[in-house]
Amino acid sequence: MIQHFRKKFIAFSTCALLLVILTIVGSISAVTYIRSCQEANAVLTILVNNEGQMPQGRVKTQPAWFPQPHFTRESLFQYRFFSASFPNDGGPVVVDNQHILSVSPMAIKKLAQRVQKRPVRQGHVIYKRTVYAYKTKRVGNNTVTVFLDETLLMAKTREIIYIGLMLGIVSLILYAAILVLFSRRAIKPIIQAEQRQKEFITNAGHELKTPLTVIEANTELQELTTGETELTTSTKQQVSRLTKLINYLVSLSRLQEEPTFNLGVVDVSQVTTKVADGLTSVIKGDGHHFKQAVTPALHANVDENYYYELVSILLDNANKYCDDGGTVALSLRPGKRNKNVTLTVANSYAASDQVDPNRFFERFYREDKARTVNKQAGFGIGLSMAQTIVHNFGGRISVSAADGKITFMVTLKEVRASK
Repeated sequence: MIQHFRKKFIAFSTCALLLVILTIVGSISAVTYIRSCQEANAVLTILVNNEGQMPQGRVKTQPAWFPQPHFTRESLFQYRFFSASFPNDGGPVVVDNQHILSVSPMAIKKLAQRVQKRPVRQGHVIYKRTVYAYKTKRVGNNTVTVFLDETLLMAKTREIIYIGLMLGIVSLILYAAILVLFSRRAIKPIIQAEQRQKEFITNAGHELKTPLTVIEANTELQELTTGETELTTSTKQQVSRLTKLINYLVSLSRLQEEPTFNLGVVDVSQVTTKVADGLTSVIKGDGHHFKQAVTPALHANVDENYYYELVSILLDNANKYCDDGGTVALSLRPGKRNKNVTLTVANSYAASDQVDPNRFFERFYREDKARTVNKQAGFGIGLSMAQTIVHNFGGRISVSAADGKITFMVTLKEVRASK
C-alpha cells in the first residue's frame, strides 16, 4: 500500500513538473517565434517603404506586440534580401540583388511575377529549400516586392527552442532522480502513521479476543444453569458478530502490509463454481434467485485461497444488498480478444440511482444503514478487502449502479494453461 502511494506520489510530482516545463518552454518558444516573425515583418516594411533600398535617414521603429531591436542602417546589413520593382506603365522590371548572392536576377524576376499573381500582398515562398518572406506595396508609379531570407531569424528561434527542451529534459531527469531518492523520507510520517495503525488493529484484535472468549464461555455456562434465554442468545450473537469484525480487521490489516501471495496459474472457473455451489443454498434461503454462467477452463495468475475469498466476498455482498425476491447473478467469461478473464457479480437493487458506487470500497461504508442492519448486518470491510486482493493480483475492479442493479466487475489477465 505504501509502495503504491509512493509510486503515485512520484508519478504525480513528475507529471506536475513536466507540465510546468512544457508551459515555460512552450511559452518561450511561442514568444521567440512571434518576435522573429514581427522582426521579419518590420524589416520588410522598412525596405518596402524605401522601394527595396536601404533607408537614407533615421529608421523608424514599427509598432509591435513585443519590443523590437532598434534598427539602424548598419544593423539592416545583417539581413539577406532582394527586391523587384514593376512599373505600373508596363516598363521593364528593375531587380536589386546587391544583398543576396544565392539568387540570380532571373530567379528574382520569376519569384516576383509569381507572388504578383497571388491575392495576398504578404506571405512566404520557397526557393531552393530556403524560405523567403515577401511583402508587396505600391510606391509611387511602381509596385515593389521585397523578399527577406528568414534562415538566420528562424535558426535563432530553433536554437532557443532546442536549448529550452534540452534544459527541460535534464531538469526533469534530475528532479525525478532526486524525488526517487528522497521520496521515502518525504512520506516517512505517513508510513509511520500507517504502520502504527496496522499494529494497533492487530494488537487490539488479539487483546479483544480474550474477553470475547470469556464472555462466550460465561454465557454458555449460564445457559447450562438457567437454560437458553433471549438474553443469552442475543449475547452470543453479538459476541459472534464482534469476533467476525475483529477477524475482518486483522485480515484487512495483514492484506495491506505485505501479504504473501502464492501466485500461480489457477483454474478460476473451477474455483468460481465451487464458491457458487457452496453459497447457492444460502442465497436461495434468503428468498433470492441465483443465476450463474461460468465459462469452463479459464485460467489466471492468482492465489487460489485469496481468489476463493474474493468470489465469496462479492457474492456475500450481493446477497446482503439484493432486493427481496431479487436476483443475484454471477458470470465468468473471457474478455475481449481472449486476453482477460472477467468476473461479474450483480444483484437487484431498485434504488440503484440513489447510491454512490464510488464510495463502496471505503472501509465501514454502508449504503442505507437502517436497511442493512435489519437484514444481515455487514461491516463495510469486505469490499475493501476485495479491492486489495484484486490489486495484488494485478487486476482491476470496478462497480456500477444503474438500471435497478449493482454490478461489480473484476478483470484479470488470462493465462493459458500448459498442456
